[in-house]
Amino acid sequence: QVQLVESGGGLVQAGASLRLSCAASGRTFSIRRAAWFRQAPGKEREFVAAITWSAYTTGYADSLKGRFTISRDNAKNTVYLQMDSLKPEDTAVYSCASDETGRGVPSRAESYDTWGQGTQVTVSS
Repeated sequence: QVQLVESGGGLVQAGASLRLSCAASGRTFSIRRAAWFRQAPGKEREFVAAITWSAYTTGYADSLKGRFTISRDNAKNTVYLQMDSLKPEDTAVYSCASDETGRGVPSRAESYDTWGQGTQVTVSS
């Protein structure tokens, strides 16, 4: 079993940067890919980015390419989300997810079976 814990959220002004972390524990050797999703109040959960654990393949939501960067540190069993030039519309709860069986970097939430509790990101104008 894998456990995921996110950190790094907070309140920032528009234009600032934040780096979110997702620390994995437990059966980390079984992780095949990880992803970040976000959900704003009153909106559906939205795919942000994903990364494979070994092949270092990444995928992004088209609207976020160029501002957000996903990476991982296998030695620390941690996945990061670097967010630059933040906008008020980036305000959401950001959640990390992982999967132990699949391939590639899918954008569907159903492709991931383990989720963290989420971290709040608030961007003021």
